[in-house]
Amino acid sequence: MATKTQEKTQETATLTERISGAEAVIKCLLAEGVDVLYGYPGGAIMPVYDEFYKYQDKIHHVLTRHEQGATHAAQGYARVTGKVGVAIATSGPGATNLITGIADAQIDSTPMVCITGQVAEHLLGTDAFQETDIVGISTPVTKWNYQITKASEIPEIMAKAFYIAKSGRPGPVLIDITKNAQFEEFDFEYKKCTSVRSYTPKTKVDETKLREAASVINAAKKPMVIFGQGVILGEAEAEFKAFIEKAGLPSAWTILGLSALPTSHLLNVGMVGMHGNYGPNKLTNECDVLIAIGMRFDDRVTGDLSRYAKQAKVVHFEIDPAEIDKNVPTDVAVLGDAKESLAAILPYINENNHEEWLAEFRRLDAVEFDKVIKDVLYPEKEGLTMGEVMKEINKASGGNAVIVSDVGQHQMFACRYAEFKQTKSNITSGGLGTMGFALPAAIGAKMGVPERQVVAVIGDGGYQMTIQELGTILQTGAAVKIVVLNNEFLGMVRQWQQLFFDKRYASTEMVNPDFVTIAKGYHIDATRVTKREDLANAVQEMMQSESAYFLEVCVEKEDNVFPMVPTGSSVSDIRLE
Repeated sequence: MATKTQEKTQETATLTERISGAEAVIKCLLAEGVDVLYGYPGGAIMPVYDEFYKYQDKIHHVLTRHEQGATHAAQGYARVTGKVGVAIATSGPGATNLITGIADAQIDSTPMVCITGQVAEHLLGTDAFQETDIVGISTPVTKWNYQITKASEIPEIMAKAFYIAKSGRPGPVLIDITKNAQFEEFDFEYKKCTSVRSYTPKTKVDETKLREAASVINAAKKPMVIFGQGVILGEAEAEFKAFIEKAGLPSAWTILGLSALPTSHLLNVGMVGMHGNYGPNKLTNECDVLIAIGMRFDDRVTGDLSRYAKQAKVVHFEIDPAEIDKNVPTDVAVLGDAKESLAAILPYINENNHEEWLAEFRRLDAVEFDKVIKDVLYPEKEGLTMGEVMKEINKASGGNAVIVSDVGQHQMFACRYAEFKQTKSNITSGGLGTMGFALPAAIGAKMGVPERQVVAVIGDGGYQMTIQELGTILQTGAAVKIVVLNNEFLGMVRQWQQLFFDKRYASTEMVNPDFVTIAKGYHIDATRVTKREDLANAVQEMMQSESAYFLEVCVEKEDNVFPMVPTGSSVSDIRLE
């Protein structure tokens, strides 16, 4: 029987072994709990791929059809699981093809580690084949990046990459590894990173600020909450719900905050922003206290800042000090993790309800239903609407599906009308607005939560930007449900051209291929709906399928998404038509 000393010695021996840098990369990933990653091989990253071959039983590499698809798949995986998504590519064009997804992850605070191969150290700066300065290129759109030139650097840098990507306000990290570092052997030992000098991922909650914030909230007569993705990223859903319920606070969400609170919750008053709901947008400029939680006052939320909530005291709960007073001046700023801050403030919050004030939101809801929603969800016109497609998806899913939307009109319809019962269910490209996001992101999401239905809602324009990822579905068998809302236009741009450019539809009308035939070419069951009476059965058939399914719905060509706050307008000047 081994003594404790012998056991400890044996354990240390297993942690230290002489291996190549390429194998070290795989062992670092395994040590961080990575079981799936997305990528595309090439010359400068080939040593690492050779090691993947040896570790196929422990880590699943998904071959996407484009490196951008790898980043979006990693994002989808990260968003539904809360884990770090991982993407890998070769040097040169492989690395540069990651940039759009990295930029998307940066602005939407998605934890992601991207690994790129690089030419050998002695070739750096010589314009060698497929050499690009990916560290320089990616610097503006990463939370941190680093170029490894010695194998011995790999464990420390990889550990730091995962720590930085996930901690505090999450974001993407890029690690570039020269080819010589992948071949070199060294004595490998891995230690997880728990801190980085000069990097403070979150601030300790200030008790004084909590008391100040509570005092302002308790005195409010017309309070309003706007919650963002920070609630989801901080896993603060339970604390948030307890907070708003105790104080009786009407709560509106940003696009990325959607699903942090069930859409059916009595205090959920809808979406704010350019295509948000009438009530919360109008009443933003009538509330006396505006409580922002885990959101950054993006321009699509605020409209004209000079006319945004000027009458209100602003309380901002935020993890990133850079966001405080950046766009909207605050009266009280509570720095820290949302989960910790909301739990800590709860004892100072008075039990309250604001029934008369909440009734104002409901009154405006009725106006919006009559002017907008009724005709979208229960149309009498011949053409199909995007909203009624979402209504049928809600019925078939019971509000339990993960909805992954692309960018455009369909995105706004999806976010406005999707119903959610659980968190981490709304996956979309928010800050960057990346067309082509949804299809690969849905693949990653399905792999992250294989037990849940994952529905990609995409326009005919964005779909064709990453349509090649149908090949990834074919190869992996990922049971993604794909709904293309086809209006034969770049719909959002066309809407602006109609409203603000006298219907000059410059380069927005699309001549599309036969999407159903293409899907079937990838051995994906597919159907097309052109008539209202066929819609419900088609959606049911799609949702009941145990494999991937493609549904094309031909919707009205010149349908618009309302309400709408035109660029430069006040949120209270929201248009209903």
